[in-house]
Amino acid sequence: MNIMMEKMPDRAFDVGIAEQHAVTYSAGLAKEGMLPFCNIYSSFMQRGYDQVIHDVAIQNLNVVFCLDRGGLVGEDGATHHGVFDLAYMRIIPNMIVSSPMNEEELRNLMYSAQLQDKGPFTIRYPRGNGVMTDWRKPFKEIETGKGRLLRNGKDLAILTIGHIGNTVVKVCNQLDENEHISVAHYDMRFVKPLDEKLLHSIFKTFQNIITVEDGVLKGGFGSAVLEFMSDNSYNANVKRLGIPDKFIEHGTVRQLLKECGLDTDGIYNVAVQMLSEKKKEEIIYK
Repeated sequence: MNIMMEKMPDRAFDVGIAEQHAVTYSAGLAKEGMLPFCNIYSSFMQRGYDQVIHDVAIQNLNVVFCLDRGGLVGEDGATHHGVFDLAYMRIIPNMIVSSPMNEEELRNLMYSAQLQDKGPFTIRYPRGNGVMTDWRKPFKEIETGKGRLLRNGKDLAILTIGHIGNTVVKVCNQLDENEHISVAHYDMRFVKPLDEKLLHSIFKTFQNIITVEDGVLKGGFGSAVLEFMSDNSYNANVKRLGIPDKFIEHGTVRQLLKECGLDTDGIYNVAVQMLSEKKKEEIIYK
């Protein structure tokens, strides 16, 4: 932030530890025709939630909320884990909610969010090291609500949102090499709006589906997928992986991901178990 204030003193403002003010200030700027990027830790955005609804969303203002430290942050403890944002942002009318898988996707989402009249636009991303070395790519617009197929498969579909998708890439490779399980991996990019065209294709093709998110299971990405399934009368075996309904305490990110079943072993085992149960059902049916 200090570098931005030095480079762009008339465009970067530090309001201190005043999240509510940051949101309302951004709303005022947007009302005057500017397009502010409101950058707040995911867990601290909870303090400005009322302002997000009343000052930004009701007026459908063009404010981009950049939520840093989305997901588990490690040694800062229960107060700092940014695990509620996907759930609390997606229930707000007019709000777009997205999460990039890597640095290139983050840049493209930020670029796309500032295009004309997108309305309130949330981008949440994690604390920590990136996954790309060559991330300075030309900007590309990402269509709002558009997911993407990363890997084709026939036995199982895994749907991910955000950075945790990089873990699933490893899991898909391991399942293919060790278990000869063919996994289709979809990076959904958006929790709201969901890519309904893509979801229709997934539910028409796969009976076994896993959703993976580093956010709370209650009301999050997986819940949104289940709502879609119910609203469209699909019947599939869906397993949701994410943060359980409890406060996650202090620990390294690696330790906490393992505790929540979101490390490679945890996701791998769920996939193997899901398909083994399917085989048992087929044998019993025969």
